[in-house]
Amino acid sequence: MQLTNAARQLKQKKIPFAYHTYEVDETDVSAKHVAETLNKSLDELYKTICLVNEKKQYAFFLISGERDIDLKAAAKAWRAKKASPVPMKELESLTGYIRGGVSPIGAKKPFPVYLHEAAKEKETITISAGKRGYQIELKPEDLLQFTNGRWFSQ
Repeated sequence: MQLTNAARQLKQKKIPFAYHTYEVDETDVSAKHVAETLNKSLDELYKTICLVNEKKQYAFFLISGERDIDLKAAAKAWRAKKASPVPMKELESLTGYIRGGVSPIGAKKPFPVYLHEAAKEKETITISAGKRGYQIELKPEDLLQFTNGRWFSQ
């Protein structure tokens, strides 16, 4: 099985995780479709959203598949005046990832990571492994420790 950069980094640091693969449907890369394909609930699957603030700084925010990002709450957690999603056309050159395959682990540059506090209630969460068709399941605390991440609420 091919390991993504994110999976290799976790393995190298001996962080326990499960690796899931699925058949990609290029017409539907939504969290709902991925959750259904993996037989997971939407509240177990966490999507990674890359945001930019008014100072042109970037961060990854992870929220469960059933939620939409609250940009005001994200900005507040980040101590920014405002936050907005990175335009799709800039995503790959900035992170090395494409929509539907963005991971907070193994990006071109390490950005701050914020994980929604709903993940505190989960034993494990499933996040993108950095490539469409690949997901990593791990403990939320391990993700935060590995990325020096923080909790946020909305």
